Amino acid sequence: MPVSSSLLDVLLTYGHEGVHAHQMGQDRASDNELLDIARREGRVIITADLDFPRLLALTLADGPGLILFRGGSYSNSDMCDLLSRVLQAVPAEVLDRSICVVDRSQVRVTALPLDRRP
Repeated sequence: MPVSSSLLDVLLTYGHEGVHAHQMGQDRASDNELLDIARREGRVIITADLDFPRLLALTLADGPGLILFRGGSYSNSDMCDLLSRVLQAVPAEVLDRSICVVDRSQVRVTALPLDRRP
């Protein structure tokens, strides 16, 4: 995962439990495997990997929720600040069933499942 384990401290600050894929021994797991684990354990995936929203869109899945960092390369500090913005702005029950895209200027929330109608 291209995100730092320092995000776990931010999650704790806002009352959420977090686990990094590496801590679970899943750092080499496929994206589909990570989605299945997150769905089974009721977790939200935090990533900068565009494959996750694509997989959610293709399968019309209603979860797990996803926080997606977009718009460039971020330092650990930047990612922590952006995650704090998301957790302040978006209720947990919305994050559980949404794709939340965050960059330096905005936070966008799209409910799952994604509508694929033209």
